[in-house]
Amino acid sequence: MSHIDILVATTSGNTEYLADQLSDQLIAAGHTTELHYEPDYQQLMTGDPAIWLCCIASHGAGDYADSMLDFAEQLSAQQPHLPLLRYAVIAVGDSNYDTYCAAGRDCDERLQQAGATRLVSRLEIDMATDDPEQKSTDWLRSFIAAL
Repeated sequence: MSHIDILVATTSGNTEYLADQLSDQLIAAGHTTELHYEPDYQQLMTGDPAIWLCCIASHGAGDYADSMLDFAEQLSAQQPHLPLLRYAVIAVGDSNYDTYCAAGRDCDERLQQAGATRLVSRLEIDMATDDPEQKSTDWLRSFIAAL
């Protein structure tokens, strides 16, 4: 089974709750997880093979939530080469805003540019219309199958 680092960008706590639920489901499926509520760039950039599940809420004008802002800025500035990283992104937003899921989309794009391997297509959750738990649980099956 796999070890999965779950990186969380949240402002209101909804995405943190979602990440906790996903962690529980991954553990029930036999995997190990580590939740990173304030991801530390140096800690995560080991160069070793890794799997990241990025749960990213957009904030304000499509910005990363404060809990992940430093990490995102370092990722952008350092432009690391991450060929051993496998990842997936869950982007959380509100379609009433034109910056819907912008931070999650940005994270996905930056990891692709870094040479990481996307395991499954990005999931976008609309807090205005979707049931986040149901939508993410359905998507998680594909994520687990791709591991």
